[in-house]
Amino acid sequence: MTQDAELLTTALNDLHISLGAKMVPFAGYSMPVQYPAGVKSEHLHTRNAAGLFDVSHMGQVLVRGPNACEQLEKLIPVDLGSLAIGSQSYGVFSNEQGGILDDLIIARWAKNLFFIVVNAACKHQDIAHLEQHLEDCEVDYLEDRALLALQGPQAAEVMARFSAEACQLTFMQSAQITIQGLDCFVSRSGYTGEDGFEISVPAADASDFAAKLLAEPEIEAIGLGARDSLRLEAGLCLYGQDMDAGTNLAEANLLWSISAKRRSKGDNPGGFLGAEALFTAQAEGVAKKRIGFEVNAKTPVRHGAEIADQNGTIVGEVTSGGFGPSLNKPMGMGYVSTDLSKVGSELFAIVRGKQVPITVAKTPFVPQRYYRG
Repeated sequence: MTQDAELLTTALNDLHISLGAKMVPFAGYSMPVQYPAGVKSEHLHTRNAAGLFDVSHMGQVLVRGPNACEQLEKLIPVDLGSLAIGSQSYGVFSNEQGGILDDLIIARWAKNLFFIVVNAACKHQDIAHLEQHLEDCEVDYLEDRALLALQGPQAAEVMARFSAEACQLTFMQSAQITIQGLDCFVSRSGYTGEDGFEISVPAADASDFAAKLLAEPEIEAIGLGARDSLRLEAGLCLYGQDMDAGTNLAEANLLWSISAKRRSKGDNPGGFLGAEALFTAQAEGVAKKRIGFEVNAKTPVRHGAEIADQNGTIVGEVTSGGFGPSLNKPMGMGYVSTDLSKVGSELFAIVRGKQVPITVAKTPFVPQRYYRG
């Protein structure tokens, strides 16, 4: 584990400490895992009102160049050429074997200008990956910016007090907006399944801006603990747990993230790193698939637990698991043999040597409430 002295801090570090946050090492940063109210309270507050998350550890990158769109399509299986200006998409960086190097959000700001948000633990390798493969493109890592996520059913009501323009956005739209004199990059998206916004602000102004948001009665500060339980209820993957470089999109049940025209039977198939390997695996059938599951007991099932079939044979592993406060029951995700991945399949998770009954379930576990206009 990284020593505390080596940990990086975000621009909101002093604010977290002043709010009584419990700080933990995460992706090389000292980050708030929870505040005094606790994970369950923070989770439910986000579902019922609005929560503010510090996600400044994530990597913010600008890519520009005369052929940036065409070049990025070689690395990301998204039809970026058809992505409208001001829209964004979920995507992945793939490797030559069809594995997932990282997942990301990419926004198109102009014909050949893209804003990409990547995961904290992968950001430096992602930037190197971009610099290695992109020709005649400028790759700018925006180290001088912080990133805040305002999430929950009352997020738009609060945002309207700060920026009417931001509230004109719908799910997966993005814009450069001046808010209270600050040059902000705003998208209507997030990692909770709720309506909300991700707001990139100059790091020097981030703490004051966050404090103003937290002064609104609907908003509470939310830590990594509730962020994890919220995203799990929403059926969203965590890179490094639910997928990695040894997992392909077919195994991860993320083939939907490949734009239709770039799929194996699309109008413009492939063209991205690992496409042939991925399409071959898809055609031949993969041995394992990512599933969601409900736990038919009160016992939480955690990352790393083995999954067994009705005969006690080990058939998979849990990648994410925990208690879902909105469901008032445990749930999780993992990988199992493809023939056991159908919804309704009855399996067991092995917890401290005991079989805990689980049922393969549809995800998301709670309805997503994105604002689509």
